[in-house]
Amino acid sequence: MDMLIWVGTAVSGLGLLGILISVVAVLRLRRKALPDAEMRAAMGRLVALNIGAMFVSVLGLMGVVVGILLG
Repeated sequence: MDMLIWVGTAVSGLGLLGILISVVAVLRLRRKALPDAEMRAAMGRLVALNIGAMFVSVLGLMGVVVGILLG
């Protein structure tokens, strides 16, 4: 079960990296003076990235918990 814990940790780390990338992208986007419609469209794309990264992170954490419970 050690392997499941390590794989879950790696997957969770990838999800965390995706969340950090989306935060940096939002901060860069806010610095630009875009019209409201363009800002909403760009934020909509970033929300999809953020939700996907959160999902990957949760899957990794679930793998870690299952590995701990079965180990």
